[in-house]
Amino acid sequence: GILEKIRLCLIKKLLPDWEDRRKYHEEFASSTSFHGVHNIVPRQSKARRALWLLVVAGCLATAAWQICSRFIYYFSWPTTTTMVVQYVEKVKFPAVTFCNLNRFQAHAVSNLKVIFLIWNIVSAVLQKFAMEDKYSQELNDFLLGNQNFSIKDFTRKNGFYLNSSTLLECDFFGKPCYPQDFEHVFTEYGNCFTFNHNDLSARRVSLSGRGLHLLFDVQQDKFTDEPTLGYTDAGITFVVHSPQELPRFDGLGLLTPVGTHAQVAIRQLKSIIQEYPWGECKPDIKLQYHKIYSTNGCLLECKARYIQDWCGCLPFILPGNGTECDLLKFYKCVYPAVYNIEIKGLCTVGTHNSTCPAPCEETDYPTTVTYSNFGGEKAIKYFSAKLKKSSEYIRQNLVRIEIKYHDLSYKITQQQKALTISELLADVGGQLGLFCGASMITIIELLEYIFTNFCWMCIFLLLKAPEMPQWNNPSQNQPAQKGKKRGIQEC
Repeated sequence: GILEKIRLCLIKKLLPDWEDRRKYHEEFASSTSFHGVHNIVPRQSKARRALWLLVVAGCLATAAWQICSRFIYYFSWPTTTTMVVQYVEKVKFPAVTFCNLNRFQAHAVSNLKVIFLIWNIVSAVLQKFAMEDKYSQELNDFLLGNQNFSIKDFTRKNGFYLNSSTLLECDFFGKPCYPQDFEHVFTEYGNCFTFNHNDLSARRVSLSGRGLHLLFDVQQDKFTDEPTLGYTDAGITFVVHSPQELPRFDGLGLLTPVGTHAQVAIRQLKSIIQEYPWGECKPDIKLQYHKIYSTNGCLLECKARYIQDWCGCLPFILPGNGTECDLLKFYKCVYPAVYNIEIKGLCTVGTHNSTCPAPCEETDYPTTVTYSNFGGEKAIKYFSAKLKKSSEYIRQNLVRIEIKYHDLSYKITQQQKALTISELLADVGGQLGLFCGASMITIIELLEYIFTNFCWMCIFLLLKAPEMPQWNNPSQNQPAQKGKKRGIQEC
């Protein structure tokens, strides 16, 4: 009885008769904002209806094809790169790190080969280095006899130093600068010194063609390298970098030999990279010991974590607060650990799924360097009298470096999305409007029409479905089968 009442209610109130449904279809076709559909109603001739049916179907297929192509293009994550030159009245001066190609004082080193091999083990943390086996026995003997030897203290005390005898002249934008304006830092070249470290004084340049002027005395008679290990040059190496970043000499260092005047023109280039999947950057990555994210800083922190886990100590040349590794730990554990990190690819750089993806924003300083011989005859005589050195000493030890901006501008290279969500919606709306004259209102009309017909179909199937037999009541099995037959006959 309840089922019959439900059926009667559906027949009377929800399911209209065939004539009402036909009128609803015709009214929808005549009133919809979907262009061309009103020409397919039965009131038109058959030839006109067939023609317009082809036209509407063709336009709909074309619009669907265009919309699908736009979605495929959007999910390929396309990007465009724009470059803008911004001129300013003042521009920040970068940090510059200087190192002497001669790493250690000759009088302080009793065995140059051993000291250089030890330092190469330390600097292998920063760059890949393969130690020759022919020196391993000599190195083992030194380590056994000097277990308390500290390469960090030895390098800081007996490596290249910066004072009034090695920095003869320093001038920044017309104002004198001094050795105390430079910050000490360890690199693969040993003791190095950074001007404008951490951007503490926020030095700015307001005129192009002027900047930092330096005159170094490399003092070859005091500092020497070992030619049998491949160190044969004399001069100053330096790198221009952001004040918030550590210096990176591998592939970026500039060399100025003795007796040379180097003029360095720099530009400031800012790069903005889109986050994944449009680009390779991940904006949520933060570094623990660096103010800003950089791939070099991330790589150093990654190596520091692995070495601290494996060796229980931290090399002094890496960032961190762990226990400092002694010389034996460097040789027995740190050096093999660095080799394993390189071989197994535990600290990777570049792509979004690597350990250190590309930064979302970074500042580089492309340089243009020109060289000339240092000093004419009068300049040589002047410095010879001032330093009380021979002219040959002047030519073999002095290095002049000038670093200045090319112009007061900086370039911004920005990676942008080639197709945004709003542009995608605009493209979809344009295709629908061009081929079908449709809009969001039209889409809602179509959804309402489809939903109404779907409800009618569900009600129709529900009314025509046969009743299920009552298997749980054996005593009424026969009447139930008769009711089933009557239901089938009614259908």
